[in-house]
Amino acid sequence: MPFPRVAVGPYPSDFATEAVRSGGGVVVDLADGPDSLVWLDPADVAGLAAWLGEVPAARWVQLPFAGVERVAEAGLLDDERIWTCAKGAYAEPVAEHALALALAGLRHLPTRVEARSWGVPAGVSLYDQKVTIVGGGGIATSLLEQLAPLRVEATVVRRNPAPLAGAARVVPVDGLHAALADALVVVLALALTPETTGIIGSAELAVMGEASWLVNVARGRHVDTDALVSALVEGSIGGAALDVTDPEPLPDGHPLWGRADCIITPHTADTIEMVVPLLAERIRTNVARLAAGDQLVGQVDPVAGY
Repeated sequence: MPFPRVAVGPYPSDFATEAVRSGGGVVVDLADGPDSLVWLDPADVAGLAAWLGEVPAARWVQLPFAGVERVAEAGLLDDERIWTCAKGAYAEPVAEHALALALAGLRHLPTRVEARSWGVPAGVSLYDQKVTIVGGGGIATSLLEQLAPLRVEATVVRRNPAPLAGAARVVPVDGLHAALADALVVVLALALTPETTGIIGSAELAVMGEASWLVNVARGRHVDTDALVSALVEGSIGGAALDVTDPEPLPDGHPLWGRADCIITPHTADTIEMVVPLLAERIRTNVARLAAGDQLVGQVDPVAGY
């Protein structure tokens, strides 16, 4: 099979160029008839559409992010070419961040960081507790590995209820409420699709326990923000730790800011410094696999939207 001829866009990138070459591909300009595209700007969907219009016969497109909802909503996903994304590539740092957020909430670290007096001792250990992870992809797999030393009893909620290593049980989506009811920590780590938008709303928050913490490292639109504010104000859940919000960025003065029971990080579960080497390896791997005629990693299902 000929060496893949890959265009990198929408701007030049040394790390992506080197990854293509390391995988056995050739980097070419858009005007030189590439057969594949590596797209690096998650926000520039219009630019991607324009590039695809220039090379409609491109056989493969590599996207830089794990969640592809913007591309799906723009109607670009099709079954005429292979689409791959970064799903699974960033799983370890994102799972690590989810665990850090959970522990920070359970140990009341926001309050202690700002404290100027001794205060009242408080905190809950995660050892031997119940954790529910909504989503069964790479983040869930990495998080289960990181949780193993804590001896948690983990339940995973996902479309495919096949067993998952490290999970005590895996249940389908219709078992969500039961899985939320007895979990000390609930972690959202699923793809955003029309079906999962608003998957955590008033009804779901109502079945969580008063000590439960909701951790979201997926997408802000998974959670009904108004319902979450109400749950926190009413004390019906223990707290929320959010790396993503709806809207995003969360505006100054929003009711979620400044609450001791709400931790917000600015979508930094995977920073650019973490992402670049991981994305480079995904590009290199897929170029090599394309050249060899092997199945690519991180393939997107155009019908499912992730």
